[in-house]
Amino acid sequence: MGNIRSVSKALERVAPQAEVLVTSEPATIHAAERVVVPGQGAMPDCMRQLEASGAREAVIEATRSKPFLGICIGMQMLFEHGEEGDTRGLGLLEGGVPRFPDGKAGTGMAGLKIPHMGWNQVRQARSHALWEGVADGSRFYFVHSYYPQPAASAMTAATCDYGVTFTCAVARDNIFAVQFHPEKSQDCGLRLLSNFVQWRP
Repeated sequence: MGNIRSVSKALERVAPQAEVLVTSEPATIHAAERVVVPGQGAMPDCMRQLEASGAREAVIEATRSKPFLGICIGMQMLFEHGEEGDTRGLGLLEGGVPRFPDGKAGTGMAGLKIPHMGWNQVRQARSHALWEGVADGSRFYFVHSYYPQPAASAMTAATCDYGVTFTCAVARDNIFAVQFHPEKSQDCGLRLLSNFVQWRP
C-alpha cells in the first residue's frame, strides 16, 4: 500500500546485487530470503489488502522464520489492535496502536498538528544491528496519526517525541519495525536499509 515503489527503489540502491521483488504472491514471499512489509494510508485498508491478496499467512510465517522489516503501517499491523477503524491487527506483537491525543491543553499536544509529518529525532533505546553506523539522535521522516504502544518496554528499540514520547521502532528476535520511513530519510534511512539487507538474526 502506498510507498512500495520508493521502498523497493531504496532497497535496490543499497543492495544492487540482490533481486528485489514487489509481490503479494504467497509462494514468492515464502521463497524470499528476507521480507519487507511497507504500508501507508489507513490501517483498515492495509489489513483488508493483506487478506484479499492471500499474503496474510505468508507474512505471518515470515515474521517467524526470516529477517523481517515492517515500515509505517507495516509496523502497526504487527500489533493486536489499532484504534484507526477499530481494527484487529495480526497480533504478532503484544500491544496496540492508539491515535495521538487531540491538541488540547493538558495533553502535551497543544499547538501540534496531526498527522505528525516531517523530520524528527529518533533516540535509540538499545543497541541493535540495524542501528550500526546510525548515530543516536539521527533524524528520520515521519507521516502518521497513530503510533505503536508495545505492552512490554523491552520491545522498544527507539523512541521519538511529538507532544508525547512514543515508540517509533521495535525489535524482537528476527523482527525489526519502524514507524518512520527509512526510504524517505536520506543517508540514515539508506544505512538502516543496508543494515537490514546484511542482518543475520
